[in-house]
Amino acid sequence: MDPNSAVTYLQSLLGKQLRITTTDTRMFVGTMKCTDHERNVILALTHEYRHPSAASVATAAAATSSSTSNIKLDMMSRFLGLVVVPGQYITKIEVEEYQAPEQQSSVV
Repeated sequence: MDPNSAVTYLQSLLGKQLRITTTDTRMFVGTMKCTDHERNVILALTHEYRHPSAASVATAAAATSSSTSNIKLDMMSRFLGLVVVPGQYITKIEVEEYQAPEQQSSVV
């Protein structure tokens, strides 16, 4: 990809909702504000999602009395606000297509 089209593509992501996965399996979901030459990404209004800890999984497994081996646990989340995700730890970036109803503009 030539530099001009790369810049154009990155500019098209500004203000979009991104889901960034890091090397430690955390996910950050927020609005892209900027990036730099080291691939760091700044997100606003960000929520962090983590997989349940091994202790939580063990507790849920012990509490399950059924004979099935499937356990369903939600990811843990917390609101962070404005964050910098270091580029060296980013493994995947996805654009979220969904827009919350309050972000959609209506044409009258």
